[in-house]
Amino acid sequence: MTVFFRFLTILRVFLRYRLDELIPKQHLPLRARLLLLPCSLFPASSLSRGERLRRACEELGPIFVKFGQLLSTRPDLVATDIVMELNYLQDRVAPFDSQEFRRIVESALGASVDDIFSEYDQEPLASASVAQVHTATLKNGKAVVIKAVRPNIENIIAQDVALLLKLAHLLQKYSDDGRRLRPVEIVEDYRNTIFDELNLQKEAANASQLRRNFANSTLLYVPEVYWEYTRSNVMVMERIYGIPVTDVAALKAQNTNMKKLAERGVEIFFTQVFDHNFFHADMHPGNIFVSKVNPELPQYMAVDMAIVGSLTREDQYYLARNLLAMFRRDYRQVAELHVQSGWVPAHVRVDEFEAAIRTVCEPIFEKPLKDISFGHVLLNLFRTARRFDMEVQPQLVLLQKTLLNIEGLGRQLYPDLDLWTTAHPFLERWLKKRFHPKTLWGELKRYGPEWMEKFPLIPQLIFNGLEQLQNVGQLAPELHKTAQQLQKRSNRSTGRYWLGGAVVAVALTLAHPAVFGAIKIYLASLNATSILVLTIGFGLAAVLIKKS
Repeated sequence: MTVFFRFLTILRVFLRYRLDELIPKQHLPLRARLLLLPCSLFPASSLSRGERLRRACEELGPIFVKFGQLLSTRPDLVATDIVMELNYLQDRVAPFDSQEFRRIVESALGASVDDIFSEYDQEPLASASVAQVHTATLKNGKAVVIKAVRPNIENIIAQDVALLLKLAHLLQKYSDDGRRLRPVEIVEDYRNTIFDELNLQKEAANASQLRRNFANSTLLYVPEVYWEYTRSNVMVMERIYGIPVTDVAALKAQNTNMKKLAERGVEIFFTQVFDHNFFHADMHPGNIFVSKVNPELPQYMAVDMAIVGSLTREDQYYLARNLLAMFRRDYRQVAELHVQSGWVPAHVRVDEFEAAIRTVCEPIFEKPLKDISFGHVLLNLFRTARRFDMEVQPQLVLLQKTLLNIEGLGRQLYPDLDLWTTAHPFLERWLKKRFHPKTLWGELKRYGPEWMEKFPLIPQLIFNGLEQLQNVGQLAPELHKTAQQLQKRSNRSTGRYWLGGAVVAVALTLAHPAVFGAIKIYLASLNATSILVLTIGFGLAAVLIKKS
């Protein structure tokens, strides 16, 4: 019943601000136009369309505010007047009462703000969808900001997520596209993300990790967290003084190298995703500043690390190889990698998928960023995905959202940025480094103790496998099916399956040529580290067998 009332609230706000007028009805099917027809019975709003959308998002709460924030970074898809209004959602959401803010801080820290801070500003510095920020000075003279979660926000978010889940279940149940897009998994992932954002201790831990990753870096500065004054709903952090990344006039006034600034933004993104595997996943312009020091070599400054993301090693690998293959226009490899990673079903014809990818990607190369709309590219890829049953990968949703933010930011800073030229060398270096002997040796030292614990089991497992050779002919079809399943699953947890796969490979190679294809599928899914492990494992097994 609560979800139903929330739905009525959303409908009331929709009608109050006549958001139906923002929908281009000429592109809608007749049924949808008939459904919107009763909206015309309500009085028109005197506000501009951008202000109506912005106020509706504010009134409906955090999830809708974040949607508005994302739209504000896409001037290629959204009209300029709407973007200008939605920019207010970055850090200028209507604040809540300052006395309530003070009460929350004092209750969390167990002391009066006058006892903790030598100075405390009653007026908010910034107000966002989930939290509000005030400035202060510690007794030791350090300038800080105090962040507190909005009161009673959990209930609103819980209602919105419950409503989204119901809609996702309906979409997944009654729509073929819904089943392929896996909306239930996406909403559940988003539920975890948004509730994590309410825990400021988790945000503080993320900030500390990100600060450590970029320690002594000239690319990105992350402010220090003061843990003694941080709780689940209150966080105190070093205050930074920078220029908002959207204030292009101020950046140009201090002679900032805008080309270098845009290129460094791309470098930061790829460094976080591939080198650190820990990326800031809420990089809308309200969270990004530029240091006033050294405008010729500008340094970014980041705040609000509530939402971060990471990928599995396998997703990292396939993503890097996919991007490089796209840069090289090797569409055949792009298609093959999608099948190998399990992102596209194994039954898909690679040559047809290759042709479809070429059609989408070829027009975007060798163009400046201002001439490329990744929004339109994504729409074309969506249509391609429908043809080939490609499922949405929930683990990549945060990354896709971050990419949209990065594109919007780059478009505002330096429209002539050549994203391909900037990213291509980085990915080349990363892949070479991944397979460098020094990297493999580091992997061996890190996981060696765990592997050594398992090595003594290998001879017995091999002997057990050899004892089953007489039955392997009957099992060949089932093993082939199992190998295909292993291929898909091993992309998520290769370390769990390499030992069993090695035993199956040895036994089947000796027993029955009909299952060689299954072995080939399994081995194709292994990365260099896994192959190194298999080699060492068989070597030690041979030594142990010989000694026994």
